[in-house]
Amino acid sequence: MAKSTLDKDLGKVDTLETATASLSRAMAMPGLLLVFFIGAITLASLFVVEGPLSWFVIVAAVIAAYMALNVGANDVANNMGPAVGSRALSLGGALVIAAFCEAAGAILAGGDVVNTVSRDLLRPDDAMPALQFILVMLSAFLAAAMWINLATYFSAPVSTTHSVVGGVVGAGIAAAGFWVVHWPMIGAIVASWVISPGLGGLIAAALLGFVKWSILSRDDRVAAAQRWVPVMVGLMTGVFAMYLANKGFSRIWNPSALTVLALGLIFFLIGWGMSRPWVAERARHIENRRKHIANLFTVPLIFAAALLSFAHGANDVANAVGPLAAIVAAAETGSSEVGRVALPLWVLVIGAIGIAVGLALFGPRLIRMVGEKITRMDAIRAYCVALAAAITVLIASGLGLPVSSTHIAVGAIFGVGFLREALMNKGVPNPAVQPTSLFLRVDKLSKTPEDAIARAQKRERRQLVRRRHALGIVTAWIVTVPAAATLAGLLYLLMSAFADF
Repeated sequence: MAKSTLDKDLGKVDTLETATASLSRAMAMPGLLLVFFIGAITLASLFVVEGPLSWFVIVAAVIAAYMALNVGANDVANNMGPAVGSRALSLGGALVIAAFCEAAGAILAGGDVVNTVSRDLLRPDDAMPALQFILVMLSAFLAAAMWINLATYFSAPVSTTHSVVGGVVGAGIAAAGFWVVHWPMIGAIVASWVISPGLGGLIAAALLGFVKWSILSRDDRVAAAQRWVPVMVGLMTGVFAMYLANKGFSRIWNPSALTVLALGLIFFLIGWGMSRPWVAERARHIENRRKHIANLFTVPLIFAAALLSFAHGANDVANAVGPLAAIVAAAETGSSEVGRVALPLWVLVIGAIGIAVGLALFGPRLIRMVGEKITRMDAIRAYCVALAAAITVLIASGLGLPVSSTHIAVGAIFGVGFLREALMNKGVPNPAVQPTSLFLRVDKLSKTPEDAIARAQKRERRQLVRRRHALGIVTAWIVTVPAAATLAGLLYLLMSAFADF
């Protein structure tokens, strides 16, 4: 049926409204970024101590704002990707939860790793002049931000911690030589980069294996879920309580290890007890099917993702404001020997708000990449990934070790995917495999067509993890440190030339 004139006119109006909305969003983004950068400059201007080096703090605040945007755009995808990929959270809901929790973690619990990044990576024999130290930090800072921005543009989930550490090392070598770097600290950090994805993958695989053994493989899955889902919720609650006691309130309270363990046990029991009636009520209305059992993990998954975002904000705020904190201290004292770096609240605020803004504006593409393109997610698998990554990140952050949350979260995703793949292919012919040809070499022929099909099915394993993405991610991880270091060294030489001029 031909459209009426009215239909055509209304269609034109609808197209115009859509175009206007798209244009409004495009115009709103630079406006919001401008407001954020002006706010960062204003904060730095209000709190900086007057002196000959004070204007470097203003420059550093702008770079810190830029860096925080990139941390939010790239790293936070690792936290919310599994929840979005499993359809437990919409993209909009994930952005709101992550922005709030990231900011809260940065402001309430950020700090220990900041000192590692800003103070412990370089150990010159003779104290650097304050200006040289500031130029090193500025170069490292800007190089890391530029590299992460480039990686985000190409949808590569690189490690912001890698980028910052590589930048500091490259600028330090350009400024004072190879031996200025505190290599024992670098060695410990590199070891953590190797260990953390493996540990995250093992914990995630162990959690998923436990769920499969204790719930999904049972004849009465509903009854098994009533018994074990509250235990998983209690574990999450206990870990979060231990983290807050050990690190989150460290500025006002320093409990003993025994107290931390006791709090973890108490909150495990609280989480277990409070979730039991909720799970029991939900279990009354579900069928004995895997899809229905997975729905019981949706709400715990949301809390686990929020916990992981809080931990990420606490741990990776160092990547956004660590060098800025060091520059502030050097500018105020006029020396690079700043001891323990002070952490002004306004510095953490820039990092927290920048992470949230970067996530909202630039994070959705990487969230989809991490949550949907590596391996298939449902609420159970995503919960195991989030909880495993949270446990690993919280332990590392409590120790003050700048591990890569990217490595941990992606390692957990791979752990879940490879476990599923191993279980899928274990001793059972894969019916999805269709041999491309039964006309093999004469000495390799099977006795019957059925034998040929069975042999082909056993040889061909079903792949549940996309190798292409695995190879790309590992390549990005390997390239990040030397790329950031090289760029930082070049930037330092350029900045020092202008400073001398």
